[in-house]
Amino acid sequence: MQTELRLRILSGIVLAIVVLAATWFGGFTFRLLASAIGLLVYYEWSTITRMPETDFRANAFGWFSVGIIALLVVFGIDEFALPVLIGATLIGVVYALALKGSGWLAGGIGYAGLTVISLAAIRGDTANGFAAMVFIFAVVWATDILAYFIGRAIGGPKLAPPISPGKTWSGAIGGAISAVIAGTLVHMIFFPLNGLWIPMIAFVLSVFSQVGDLFESFIKRRFGVKDSSRLIPGHGGVMDRVDGLVFACFAAFLIALGDALVSGAANAPAGVFLFGP
Repeated sequence: MQTELRLRILSGIVLAIVVLAATWFGGFTFRLLASAIGLLVYYEWSTITRMPETDFRANAFGWFSVGIIALLVVFGIDEFALPVLIGATLIGVVYALALKGSGWLAGGIGYAGLTVISLAAIRGDTANGFAAMVFIFAVVWATDILAYFIGRAIGGPKLAPPISPGKTWSGAIGGAISAVIAGTLVHMIFFPLNGLWIPMIAFVLSVFSQVGDLFESFIKRRFGVKDSSRLIPGHGGVMDRVDGLVFACFAAFLIALGDALVSGAANAPAGVFLFGP
């Protein structure tokens, strides 16, 4: 057990250094990281749902679609990535409904593709993008860590027993409160706090982070899988580590996109939505 714990701690430190360094550099480095995460997420999704064995054609199309999205993001051609994602996902839906193909194809493309796009869009190439990503990291990590410890300390009614028997309402609420505090403090490091906008966003992103955790637990339970893969020593798979993060990024990106469309600033980086121009 001690050896496994040491391995878990060591790999966790290495992962944190890589992610934070890429976030600091931004630009091509972070876009490459976001694309790598998205491709690994699709690999694990397709493996969990057994698409390589049950529907080889669907899996090949999924790899092609997510690969194109990743390449567009890596080389900064972001304006085409979202239309490709929407088109490929719709093809996956039609394939499942009309040709009775794998129903997991559309979900895998949407999940992995939006992972790439949302991460890259939030970080962008600006200082505000860096601040936005650090803010989201703080919200997600505070949610994960404090929900675990508060849930164990207080216990009480289960949050979603059929999906994740260990999670409690006390942990979920404690994690959300901790995320609001952590996110607000991180924001105050970069900018003055004006009003309740940042605490509200931190709360929303914490809720989505917990939904992402439950969503991945549902997928794994549906297919009888303990870990999404064994790619990360001591931690399991990439999806096991980023499930909450990517859902928080989904929420931030989609809300930012909606805000940009309403305000007419469609080309504004998603990080501006959190911390202004």
